[in-house]
Amino acid sequence: MNDVEIRRPKVKDAEKLNELFRIVITDTFAKEGIGSKLEDIEDEIETKRAYLESDLESHGEQRYFLIAVDGDRIMGSIEYGPASELISKSTNDALKNLCEVGTVFVHPDYQKIGVGNLLLKSMYLALKDRGVEEFCLDSGYRIAQKIWEKKFGTPDYLLKDYWGKGFDHMIWRIKIKDAIKWSQSY
Repeated sequence: MNDVEIRRPKVKDAEKLNELFRIVITDTFAKEGIGSKLEDIEDEIETKRAYLESDLESHGEQRYFLIAVDGDRIMGSIEYGPASELISKSTNDALKNLCEVGTVFVHPDYQKIGVGNLLLKSMYLALKDRGVEEFCLDSGYRIAQKIWEKKFGTPDYLLKDYWGKGFDHMIWRIKIKDAIKWSQSY
């Protein structure tokens, strides 16, 4: 972890980031037991590609990515942008004006060694520096939901069986000051 650098992506990183998206999304779907949903996998990858393109074209104004790198290997990514339509609709627009932290992806080879936490801490500070006081975060992946519940507690919104029987969707509303405080403990 000593050689990990957290930085903004450059145009030259786009190909490797898109490869990371494909690897992590495909791996996540397999671990969730939904690896056969090939169209959903491709939709998710395309959404992340579009987010990255938006970041690079707007220089971080529309979407804002941070990446974790070790030498020339991209280990993970995180981004924030406007709250998704799913979040807005599911919360009756209560979170519509918040930014959403997402695309918290860590390459399978680097999972469970603190890369995700390092990305989160860096994003909290970036948001704070931009004057953001609270953000939202959501997940439909059961494995990720367990991580978010451990970090942020019970979700503010639970959409039971949203993705099918036993596949809930969870949404959290988080104050930056609380997130920074919690990040000191992990």
